[in-house]
Amino acid sequence: MSRRRQANKRAVHPDPRHGSTLISALINIVMLDGKKSVAQRVVYSAIEKMAEKLEKGNPLELVLGALENIRPKIEVKSRRVGGATYQVPIEVAFERQQSLAFRWVVNAASSRKGTPMADALANELIDAYNNTGSVVKKREETHKMAQANRAFAHLRW
Repeated sequence: MSRRRQANKRAVHPDPRHGSTLISALINIVMLDGKKSVAQRVVYSAIEKMAEKLEKGNPLELVLGALENIRPKIEVKSRRVGGATYQVPIEVAFERQQSLAFRWVVNAASSRKGTPMADALANELIDAYNNTGSVVKKREETHKMAQANRAFAHLRW
């Protein structure tokens, strides 16, 4: 953590197709080497495929529902107290919940080898919407770790 000053948040501009800052944040996480148009193509096709397979309606609400199922509410942070390091459970800020969830989805999608990124991302979002899959498992593990270490909750500051 910097001792000088707090970094100021940059405003995320809404994406051109849906007008959502949420989708724009997902595009920015998918983007590699500054190739935003490629990332937009991947994300938009993944959202369309997700809406096709689920046959529910508004694709933006489907992504929001998937995100709701994979946001971590609590996590552990290492704190050093008296020469010992403790895993202290802390509540996660809303923006960090969102960024962690998107990061986990994109990493899980990119680890699915042999499938195009758009298909892999669509499948991960569908799994997240249905409360199954590797990303939901990762969130459960994070919560389990925090529950196991709640004896050290008094060490947070």
